[in-house]
Amino acid sequence: MTGILVLAGTPIGDISDAPPRLAAELAGADVVAAEDTRRLRRLTQALGVQTTGRVVSYFEGNEAARTPELVEALVGGARVLLVTDAGMPSVSDPGYRLVAAAVEKDIKVTAVPGPSAVLTALALSGLPVDRFCFEGFLPRKAGERLSRLREVTEERRTLVYFEAPHRLDDTLAAMAEVLGAQRRAAVCRELTKTYEEIKRGPLGELAAWAAEGVRGEITVVVEGAPDKGAEELDAAELVRRVQVREEAGERRKEAIAAVAAEARIPKRDVFDAVVAAKNAARTTP
Repeated sequence: MTGILVLAGTPIGDISDAPPRLAAELAGADVVAAEDTRRLRRLTQALGVQTTGRVVSYFEGNEAARTPELVEALVGGARVLLVTDAGMPSVSDPGYRLVAAAVEKDIKVTAVPGPSAVLTALALSGLPVDRFCFEGFLPRKAGERLSRLREVTEERRTLVYFEAPHRLDDTLAAMAEVLGAQRRAAVCRELTKTYEEIKRGPLGELAAWAAEGVRGEITVVVEGAPDKGAEELDAAELVRRVQVREEAGERRKEAIAAVAAEARIPKRDVFDAVVAAKNAARTTP
């Protein structure tokens, strides 16, 4: 008989949030694959449990090379437990390759549900939670980051991102530029830890706040695009939407047509707004 792959959620901060089944799985697994074996050691000590199986590292740098070894163990009947530093494996953490490989071999995959920074931040944000999408980490390079954000300009679902603290100010500034400085958002820092902080406000204000420096694990929740009718879109907003599309590579004519369709207004109205903005820019000293 083949083995079983168990994805186990681990605390994102407070160790007392560990799922009750986690200790039993750590003690009983034949193989424990951990993103960081040192963190695993601290986790087992905090839970008062000893691993009896083989412990191996499984992180971004060796994920591709180690996956076949773990699949071989699964095919041989082993119970393999996968844990990452915090939260659920494979959600912006190692794990996807192993799950996909196990599924391909018809190996059973199950999970020990646990804390999730995505859902915790979403619930605490104060923003709509009925529909959302998780966007992971944005690209590090400024141009690629802006391009990715332009893809979600008209996304109406609430957006959730992970970000490193030293890039947070640049990311929020880019979000304010592309999505609008008045778009509501929440920066969730150090969730469930001693210095947990939820900073809510418009993207423009949050970008200015982050420029002073922020520390800790960061999750950013951003309000989705509003469902605006024609009467709610002023000329400045029409021009901004055209500019966003042009910067993404669309020709002006195509951008104007697309914006007009979204706003359910004549293309001529959008064209006039763009021309007026262009003339105003020329006459501004």
